[in-house]
Amino acid sequence: MSLTELESHLSFGGEQKRFKHFSSTLNCDMNFSIYLPPQYKTQPLPVLYWLSGLTCTDENFTTKAGAQAYAADLGLILVMPDTSPRGEQVANNDAYDLGQGAGFYINATEQPWQQNYQMFDYISVELIDLIDNHFNTNGKQSIAGHSMGGHGALMLALRHPDHYCSASAFAPIVNPSQVPWGQKAFSHYLGNDQKVWQNYDSCFLLEHYQAEPFPILIDQGTADNFMLEQLQPEAFEKIAINREWPLTLRLQQGYDHSYYFIASFIQSHLIFHKENLC
Repeated sequence: MSLTELESHLSFGGEQKRFKHFSSTLNCDMNFSIYLPPQYKTQPLPVLYWLSGLTCTDENFTTKAGAQAYAADLGLILVMPDTSPRGEQVANNDAYDLGQGAGFYINATEQPWQQNYQMFDYISVELIDLIDNHFNTNGKQSIAGHSMGGHGALMLALRHPDHYCSASAFAPIVNPSQVPWGQKAFSHYLGNDQKVWQNYDSCFLLEHYQAEPFPILIDQGTADNFMLEQLQPEAFEKIAINREWPLTLRLQQGYDHSYYFIASFIQSHLIFHKENLC
């Protein structure tokens, strides 16, 4: 699978790059951004995948989170995929929370979404293979994300614990089958059978998880306007306590849903992942 380099910038002694490739999983061209820290020149390194939220692309985290400085110190490769398939031939919707920019990291089964919206397989299979084949990784990876991407990070790690050493999230949608954002997306992408929705609901997955537990870190701002209706981190925490799961939920006083929140605490997330990349 070939890559086309779109741009490259020196950053904290490493390189911030952006690539385009054709995705056979999504049936369209896709972009991703990648940060290669200075240690990359001399040794294989672990990877942290970052999944962004609604309306975002691969560039939001790259340009707003300030993560490159910390990744350079820690020797972490950062990979930022897009949040959905893109292109004129790809199904879309005028709403911000459905269609392009709102893939929800699931495999769609309904028309007109099924042809392209296979983000679960893209992130968990095709993208990992692509990164491992084209870059000097050591085969270890963890996953993190924000909002819709926080949902994706937790859900993918719970579905594929053999893939990821740890998971973290900022303001994740932990219980999408029970909140408006998730119900809207799931009903369009997956149909009306809520048993199918459970395959992508982190609360359900955590409650029924059977493999060895892995560490999870969640930061939630108390001034987040979406916290009560859309996010509900206490639902995930309650299940984690019952399961004696290694979850750290931090309620950050006065922080909102923005990238100012992410930039304020991203260093601790990268340190958390570096410590757990086995």
